[in-house]
Amino acid sequence: MTRIDFHSNVGDALLYACRLLRKAYQAGQPTVVLADAARLRVFDELLWTFSPLDFVPHCMADSTLAATTPIVLTTDLDLAPHHQVLLNLGAGVPAQFARFERLLEVIGNEPDELAAGRERYRFYRDRGYPLNNYKQGA
Repeated sequence: MTRIDFHSNVGDALLYACRLLRKAYQAGQPTVVLADAARLRVFDELLWTFSPLDFVPHCMADSTLAATTPIVLTTDLDLAPHHQVLLNLGAGVPAQFARFERLLEVIGNEPDELAAGRERYRFYRDRGYPLNNYKQGA
């Protein structure tokens, strides 16, 4: 069963997700990032600029390098080359999240993000998935 980790009250969700991906990469955990195309473009740029001293190798799922790249960005989980960790940056429950060993949900402080995060939490909880909560500063 997929292990689900909620990271909430993180402030800037995309910046926090960059740090989370850096940690996953350093731990050798291949990760797929799911979001809509516009959010992925912003996130892709942020991965290149969030830290001047860190390199987080990543590419889009339709790239010929996707199978050998540890971090893959996609709008479609059918294109995911590996199924260890999924980082959901979308508002809804990913349709194919159960294919992954672990799901990371990052919830920012904006009201719409909080509401969508609560809905996803209830969805997973009501289906019996093991949930871990990591609430950042109050």
